Amino acid sequence: MSLKGALKGLKVVDLSRVLGGPFCTQILADHGAEVIKVEPPQGDETRTWGPPFNEEGLSAYFSGANRNKRSIALDIRTPEGKEILLKLLRDADILVENFKTGSMEKWGLGYEDVLSREFPRLIHCRVTGFGADGPFGGFPGYDAVIQAWAGLISVNGSPDSGPVRVGIPLVDLGTGMNAVIGILLAVNERHVSGKGQSVEASLYDTGIQLQHPHAANTLMSGNAPRLTGNSHPNIAPYDLYQTATAPIFLGIGNNGQFRKLCAELGRSDMADDPRFGDNASRLQHRDELNALINEALHDKDGIEFATRLLDAGVPAGAAMSVPEALEHPHTRHREMVVEMDGYRGTGVAVKMSRTPGAVVSPPPAFGADGRDILSDVGYSPDEVERLLEDGILWEQPKS
Repeated sequence: MSLKGALKGLKVVDLSRVLGGPFCTQILADHGAEVIKVEPPQGDETRTWGPPFNEEGLSAYFSGANRNKRSIALDIRTPEGKEILLKLLRDADILVENFKTGSMEKWGLGYEDVLSREFPRLIHCRVTGFGADGPFGGFPGYDAVIQAWAGLISVNGSPDSGPVRVGIPLVDLGTGMNAVIGILLAVNERHVSGKGQSVEASLYDTGIQLQHPHAANTLMSGNAPRLTGNSHPNIAPYDLYQTATAPIFLGIGNNGQFRKLCAELGRSDMADDPRFGDNASRLQHRDELNALINEALHDKDGIEFATRLLDAGVPAGAAMSVPEALEHPHTRHREMVVEMDGYRGTGVAVKMSRTPGAVVSPPPAFGADGRDILSDVGYSPDEVERLLEDGILWEQPKS
């Protein structure tokens, strides 16, 4: 595996499973870090989360968060498995894990008591559900559960639908990104102190953090948000509008954009209507404004007109399906779909001018690199065979 990029030279041992942790380490790997994914004997459970599966039986869900990594499967709860992990950590910069709080300590691998003393430069990142302390401290976390507890479900949906889960695992993905930020903050600080530290990124904290502008509105006004469907609680027009084809989302943030919209709609008179003179007035008269916009859009081609609006400086988006979005010329131009060796995935979102990220290897098969990884830390072929026989190393998932 040829690793380049801004993080070349960093070694990451990834003990995490499912999404938040693996998404974090995939971002690190995309930008050049060497990532060794250490799986339990049963494997990362998302390997079985499908269909769809590829020809080798690998799930799309697992594939979306585990490229550019090598995989070894170990039972780290055993003394010898723990010994192997410690050998992997000797020259590692970062350890990422998302075990239930207290598990690493129970296995004699706690950060404060063991890892920080044995490896003082190691950066330990723990991805948790609710954090390690507090009334819910140590409870396991799942994206939709956190969406509920953090109030995200309560602000998503319409009065007709009622509260609705956000359709992507927003909290898991956001927590993975927070973990990346925390790790890189710790890497930067280590240049000064020479010391590692422990970083925690919790789903619950991320869920609360993502509550913008609803949390800010509530903290200032004391009022709970209301379900507004596609509308925005603070801005108008900010909604999904029907056309003759694909619906268009308009996100008008200022009076200049509103005036341009009115001109493109052939309704310049609306910009001079006192009901719509500024955002506060437009918000007060949202229903009347939306009716006029829908009337003006009813004969328009959604994709064509949304593109025209963008060109005129009006924030607008045709409501694309996922297949349409993935095939759109701009998606392809931005290299946000990558293909290699039968693997197809989303591209690297952060663009670097001198040290760009890259996809250099597809997601690994279960334990595919175990023998090579053990050889790298000094195990002979005979020792590897014994580890397989003793159930320390695994090359097929434990049923």
